[in-house]
Amino acid sequence: MTTPPGRAPAGRGPVAGRLTLRARMALLTAAAVALAVAACATAGWLITRNQLYRELDRRLAAVSGGPPGPGPEGEGPPRPLARQLAACAGRPAAGGARPPGPFEIVQLIDARGRTCAVPGSGSLTVTAADAAVARGERGPLYRDGDGVTADGTKDRVRVLTRPFRTDQGERAAASFALSLDEVEGPLDNLALLLAAVTALGVLASAGAGLMIARASLRPVDELTGAVEHIARTEDLAVRIPEEGTDEIARLGRSFNSMTAALTASRERQRRLIADAGHELRTPLTSLRTNIDLLLRAEAAGRDLPAPARRDLLDSVKAQMRELSSLVGDLLELARPDEAGPVRETVALHEAVARAVDRARLRGPGLTVRADTEPWYVLGDPASLERAAVNLLDNAVKFSPPGATVDVRLTGGELTVRDHGPGIAAADLPHVFDRFWRSPSARSLPGSGLGLSIVARVVAESGGRVALEPAPGGGTLARVRLPGSPTPGD
Repeated sequence: MTTPPGRAPAGRGPVAGRLTLRARMALLTAAAVALAVAACATAGWLITRNQLYRELDRRLAAVSGGPPGPGPEGEGPPRPLARQLAACAGRPAAGGARPPGPFEIVQLIDARGRTCAVPGSGSLTVTAADAAVARGERGPLYRDGDGVTADGTKDRVRVLTRPFRTDQGERAAASFALSLDEVEGPLDNLALLLAAVTALGVLASAGAGLMIARASLRPVDELTGAVEHIARTEDLAVRIPEEGTDEIARLGRSFNSMTAALTASRERQRRLIADAGHELRTPLTSLRTNIDLLLRAEAAGRDLPAPARRDLLDSVKAQMRELSSLVGDLLELARPDEAGPVRETVALHEAVARAVDRARLRGPGLTVRADTEPWYVLGDPASLERAAVNLLDNAVKFSPPGATVDVRLTGGELTVRDHGPGIAAADLPHVFDRFWRSPSARSLPGSGLGLSIVARVVAESGGRVALEPAPGGGTLARVRLPGSPTPGD
């Protein structure tokens, strides 16, 4: 799925797409530190505010007659306030001296919600909650409110409204207020200080994030340089230092493993091409020589004797057959591993029986004895039959005239035994290598790929293959394939 022109891929904005990884890491680090500093500053400001308010409430409670109780029944007010309440006639009293105490504003409220300002102490805005305290419907109340001081200045105040009873037993309430300036002023200063500290923290974190990103991404820069060098020069010998055990070190090791695998793959490809070219050269040279001889004879107007012409054509046919076999083997070996082998149930005994029939046709002077039991495996039918044919062809090729080749399949093990010259112990480790041929077999037809194909097919089917000297001379090939005597088990 392609991204429409002019649109950023999902999950990445246009700005993120323009930023380098280093810049993004620095930006994320700065953002994370900024959030942390802002959260700490906000928490500190709130804690300080709560402490200042708690102290202001404590002072209000102390100067208003002690900490108020939780219920709606309060003790009588201070005597000057009680006399003031008794003198209230539903309107603010005029004149008189301000009662003793550190209050900025003091106001009385009777049970009917009427207010009576204490002379010389200003007035407060009465709320429904204050009236409820005066009626005895709720206990003492702390709140923020608005008031007017004795000189007529509007002010934000902290109010404590607490209930009491008059000398006549009537319910009433008194509101005591202190200015919030001594709280809000320090809080404003603290907010400015914390904002400055937060800004400095963000700047410091951005610088630290940039340095951390530069140090953290240094191995990535080395890896990028190595990749760019390989893309430019195709030099797979480049290696990344593998220091440490962190994710970057794992990435470096993975990169080195990848380049090593690519180097090995390139080397195998180079060897395959070189060996294939060498093996193809022989039949092609023979074909060209025979065809040139036929063409020269025809150009000279002198026909070759019939036996010689027949020998030449037989040689051409044999070389073409060898060339076709070699090309088929090369195509089998060049099949990409990532394509994955075919996995289906194969009757191995039937594939071996067909291979035995073909071996009898290719070795008319030999006796091929077969003893097979039913055995079903998972694999590619054509490849498994080709592997069996290659094993039998190998046995037929090295068997002397009139010899016997014994083929046996029992319990999931296929054995092919010939009575030829056998394989030297020094040659056994190399028999499954591509294009390898023993010195005694280099004069015989073949490409040296047959046993390599057998090893690959058996490995793809989860089995094992081995060659060993047979008792009494000759070679014994053993193939063990997992499976069952009945299909579907």
